[in-house]
Amino acid sequence: MWFQRMPLEDWFDTYQYAIEYDVGESAVKYLRFDELNVDLDTLPLRYGYHWGRPELRQLVAQQYEGLDANQVMVTNGASEANFAVVAALVEPGDHVIIEHPNYPSLYEVPRSLGCDVSFFRLSPQNQFRPDVSELESLITPKTKLISLTHPNNPTGSMISEDALGEAIALAESHGVYLLFDETYRELAFGKRLPGAASLGPRVISISSMSKSYGLPGIRIGWLASKSREILDAALAIREQVTIANGAISEAIALSVLQRKDEFIRRAQRHAAANVELVRSWMESRDDLDWVPPQAGVVALPWIVTGAVADPCAIYRRLVDHYKTFVIPGRCFELDNHFFRLGYGGTTDELLQGLERIGRALDEARARRM
Repeated sequence: MWFQRMPLEDWFDTYQYAIEYDVGESAVKYLRFDELNVDLDTLPLRYGYHWGRPELRQLVAQQYEGLDANQVMVTNGASEANFAVVAALVEPGDHVIIEHPNYPSLYEVPRSLGCDVSFFRLSPQNQFRPDVSELESLITPKTKLISLTHPNNPTGSMISEDALGEAIALAESHGVYLLFDETYRELAFGKRLPGAASLGPRVISISSMSKSYGLPGIRIGWLASKSREILDAALAIREQVTIANGAISEAIALSVLQRKDEFIRRAQRHAAANVELVRSWMESRDDLDWVPPQAGVVALPWIVTGAVADPCAIYRRLVDHYKTFVIPGRCFELDNHFFRLGYGGTTDELLQGLERIGRALDEARARRM
């Protein structure tokens, strides 16, 4: 089979609904319909626009300086946007560079399509910040696409605006496309990056309503680009898969984006408060280390060498005994001493989850004594 299941999604599918404290999720806590004040009584449940609802595309386009609704396509989540772009731009044997660690679909799709995938690695020694000079060393004559994600999932790191500009210039000088996943752009703790698609003709931005807005259940994302050729090619791909988006989902997304500032301000306050709780907890642990995130609602701490014999046993113990959920490093093709910690949930859920992680680690340490 060309496509394989992602270990990350298998882990979610197996355990996420069996736990009480989710501190592995990568989104702001999901909203309920009764919080949205959306009237669906007269909504026509017809096929939607293949490009996405025009009013919705217009609202998305406002996030990208110089772009209009005709340079945006609304998709079934950022995952469909990624799939459509990659499938449209690469062929078997092409070379693709993917920032790593990252959401696995970003490298599994080109792998499954027969591409040669190289990882542009982010290291804790460099605070998980990308080194553009290292990126340049990975480019070959067969390179067709570079994929970056910032703010990054799962590390919470940021690329500087200058470094982003350098990466775009590098891609353009080699005739390479740059796919930029900016799903957490609104949740930067400092200066927010500009919409990448507005910065160059070979740049494609993808984003979604799932993470910063707490709406993963509506499955609405988008891609934006100055290039109509890229958009047309991506549309041809999505018409073979989903054709259009769900009418109810688009109506909810439209209503939320019409009140975007309200939802984003709430998410920003929540993320900023919760990351301080994580920071304080991390400082209390001598068996864990981390690079404090600069944005978003995820971080990538690690269990220090020698603290536990088997990190996998910790993660299973958390699920089975403590009903607590984190994401093992193996789900991102990392050493299992790393794990993704999500702090976008409720404050009580976060505190309870952290306390249970600590207890599981303390148990493991006691058994080794």
